[in-house]
Amino acid sequence: MSGYCTFLGPNLISWSVKKQTTVARSSTEAEYRSLAAATSDTIWLRRLASDFDIPITSPTQLYCDNTSTIAIANNPIFHARTKHIEIDYHFISDHIRQGNIRVDHICTTDQLADILTKALPINRFHLLRSKLTIRSENG
Repeated sequence: MSGYCTFLGPNLISWSVKKQTTVARSSTEAEYRSLAAATSDTIWLRRLASDFDIPITSPTQLYCDNTSTIAIANNPIFHARTKHIEIDYHFISDHIRQGNIRVDHICTTDQLADILTKALPINRFHLLRSKLTIRSENG
């Protein structure tokens, strides 16, 4: 499963969760594919803002809890062990170089996308849900 959340300031404006169509060879590959999907959505939102003449002058921050994924995204040297994710690699790396996105580390316990992809203990579910700025119908 891949999932991501998109915020504009403190407000959740978009989210996605999908079953990956291919079997990842590693958790890094799975995270990288999710990062590519989040990058695609981010670029679309940046272009939408541009259509409304809203200037975006700094890179959009994307957060990832997998340090290997971040290293691959930020390293301009292509590794043989990542050749199976080559298209996603070029897509993400190009947008980092163009200054459209920046990939930063987030602690696994703070990763909001986990609410979309993992079975969580109820207390962690409530904590992450509160950070999404949504609440249950009952309060």
